[in-house]
Amino acid sequence: MSSLTKESGLSAAAKVDAQVPQQRWLRVIPPILIACIMSYVDRISIAFAMPGGMASDLGVSASMVGLAGGIFFIGYLFLQIPGGKIAVHGSGKAFIGWSLLAWAVISVLTGLVRNEYELLFLRFALGVAEGGMLPVVLTMVANWFPDHERGRANAIVIMFVPLAGIISAPLSGWIIAVYDWRVLFISAGIVSALVMVIWWLTVSDRPQEAKWLSSTERDYLVQTLSAEQERLRAQGQAKQSLIQILPERTLWHLIAVNFFYQFGIYGYTLWLPSILKELTHSGMGMVGMLAILPYLAALAGMFLFSNLSDRTGRRRLFVCLPLAGFATCLFLSVLLHEHLWLAYAALVGCGFFLQSAAGVFWTIPPRLFSAEAAGGARGLINALGNLGGFCGPYLVGVLIVRFDQGAGVLCLALSLAMASVLALALPKRCES
Repeated sequence: MSSLTKESGLSAAAKVDAQVPQQRWLRVIPPILIACIMSYVDRISIAFAMPGGMASDLGVSASMVGLAGGIFFIGYLFLQIPGGKIAVHGSGKAFIGWSLLAWAVISVLTGLVRNEYELLFLRFALGVAEGGMLPVVLTMVANWFPDHERGRANAIVIMFVPLAGIISAPLSGWIIAVYDWRVLFISAGIVSALVMVIWWLTVSDRPQEAKWLSSTERDYLVQTLSAEQERLRAQGQAKQSLIQILPERTLWHLIAVNFFYQFGIYGYTLWLPSILKELTHSGMGMVGMLAILPYLAALAGMFLFSNLSDRTGRRRLFVCLPLAGFATCLFLSVLLHEHLWLAYAALVGCGFFLQSAAGVFWTIPPRLFSAEAAGGARGLINALGNLGGFCGPYLVGVLIVRFDQGAGVLCLALSLAMASVLALALPKRCES
């Protein structure tokens, strides 16, 4: 398809959008975003708890801190594919509702742990409970937003990472400074239970089930999304199963990109409070405040790259560039370690690129696989890719013990550079 044809198609879609109500942006995205924020708060509370007294109270080493952070992603494997399939063929709403209850219980129990073995078990269990979240919510987004809107919709949902950081960083620092790390986990569990109530009252799986949706918007969504599936059928991608697409090289290419990306993301997010504490030699209250700015920068980065990608249809480029920028900023944070504010500026730059590639990346699977296979494909890509979320934090912990913190950060930079090269090598049919 020529660039002129692409631009004409996007312009036509924009004209149709202008005549269609946009209520779904206000009714679908916010509850999904709130649930995702809560999942991430539960997940990263340990990043603040460890330097805030948890490590010393439980007597754990840096390598054990990395293992406790990373073992989450071993549990994360189990519900990825089932979650994606349930969202396609059943109810993503019910899946996330029950998941929220599990997150609440596990978070409260984490606040009561007495040793590293109980902690490892609960972190693994939290990974299992959160495992289906991302493929489910991305499938729900795909049920509500056509392809030319999906990059922005995905980006807004994936904003849960920086938003959770902005909310949890100062609160976590304050709670630990005023109370202790146990109160941090227990309060996060209570909030998860409250979010579960909001979720059940507000969410619908598909346009056909939403009573609040106008007939104009419902007809537009049903017809547009059906037309997308017709185009996939014309390309010979109809009625694929996950088993049928397993041999496809592109699927494993996407898994590799996601693996090296998550290696960098979770290595950075888990160790950011510890890096800031060592860099500034300050207390947890100040660390919590300093951790806000990288997540604020992440919001700007996500909006910029998702909009550029949707406007141009260039998915590969706008996955590659943020990954390269993230790797560069991590390298600079080590190079400039002796210069406090320059090193901090590099860490803020890492935040800018932290999730900028994610919204664009998750627009690619629906373009490559049919709706029948896309849910399972998302689950597999996220499940195996997120093994990087185990390897990154754990390897950083090991490198800190054997060498120093700089060696761990440089390892993350190398992983992100590899992800950037792999992203640019994705097939051309990823483009709009």
